[in-house]
Amino acid sequence: MSKNRIIFHIDVNSAFLSWTAVKRLQEGETVDIRTIPAVIGGDEKSRHGVVLAKSIPAQKFGVKTGESLFEARQKCPNLTVVPSDHGYYSEISKKLFDMLNDYSPVVEQFSIDEGFLDYTGLEGLYGEPMKAAFELKERIKATFGFTVNIGVAPNKILAKMAGELKKPDLVHSLFHHELEEKLWPLPIRELFMVGKSSERVLLNHGIDTIGKLAKCDQELAVKLLKSHGLTLWKYANGIDNSPVVPSGNSSAKSFSNSTTLSQDATSLEEANLVLHRLAQTVCMRMRSENYQCSTVSVQIKYADFTLFSKQMKVKVPTDDTDYIYRMFKDLYASLWNGRPVRLIGVGLNDLTEKDDSQMTIFDAMAQEKHKKLDAVCDKIRLQFGKGSIGFGDQLKGKK
Repeated sequence: MSKNRIIFHIDVNSAFLSWTAVKRLQEGETVDIRTIPAVIGGDEKSRHGVVLAKSIPAQKFGVKTGESLFEARQKCPNLTVVPSDHGYYSEISKKLFDMLNDYSPVVEQFSIDEGFLDYTGLEGLYGEPMKAAFELKERIKATFGFTVNIGVAPNKILAKMAGELKKPDLVHSLFHHELEEKLWPLPIRELFMVGKSSERVLLNHGIDTIGKLAKCDQELAVKLLKSHGLTLWKYANGIDNSPVVPSGNSSAKSFSNSTTLSQDATSLEEANLVLHRLAQTVCMRMRSENYQCSTVSVQIKYADFTLFSKQMKVKVPTDDTDYIYRMFKDLYASLWNGRPVRLIGVGLNDLTEKDDSQMTIFDAMAQEKHKKLDAVCDKIRLQFGKGSIGFGDQLKGKK
């Protein structure tokens, strides 16, 4: 395992409430429930109705997740209660994690609204970690209409703690040299995995901050809370070697990538530059997992937010960037109606593991040349950045 890991923790801000708010606005509602005292909950008439998520204005009245709707309304008489929609939550969660997989092949879904992304070694493609995390946060907001917090750290526990430092819609780092300033002053209850009983034991022994636990003797932590005490002591000191375990990595069905343009594309030349960049990143990711595709697709979202897509079958399964890029260009040209384009997306579908057994000798010779070129380009981009190498049409206009 790399000693210089970079892990992102992505957490949707008040997920159920945010997702419901977005859906209601898309359906024509004029009031964003995130801006008023509101909660997502069950049947208010039932004694079992509880608060599943709360808005920031509701939180200011003291409303808490997990309490009964009756208790919540006692604190806030004007509270708006909206029923949950778990089918929609699952749908939007899948779309979020599909996007995260555009950035890294190593993404672990921790729950329906949070996950870990291993960013190690991807600086050459997407830039330094904090900048990349901010751009990912903004892309999520622009694409879906809800916000996330992203924690950036050398391991999973610190990435998760970083994401909790302050909300909403923020990126925080938490590296080992930042523990004393950012983590250790926090109350002990803020440490991941410290429940009420653990907090009570630690408080009874004068350990009321994360820093005091980090600095206490390891044997004392074990004496007080046994093996759980050792785990908490390690977390307080930022020690965690657990890997990011890809979720469903072995059954990949497609690879995709898209970008919302800073300025609308109004010509084929502008679009082709974007398509080439997308082809490079999505093909590189497909090759890293030893797949080839039999179908490619292109998606266009116009400035008025209407969405169109088109796909094409490949004669022979391939992972050749240049060949796939040319297909993307043809698809885009046949799909585009001349109007300004706000978003361009590409997809690689009908995946199979690489198998050269059915190629002719001429196919094999041609593909071998492209494989060597792709491998060299992949290596250069990872080391020097995604803009460090390109094909001729990408260099037009550059000096």
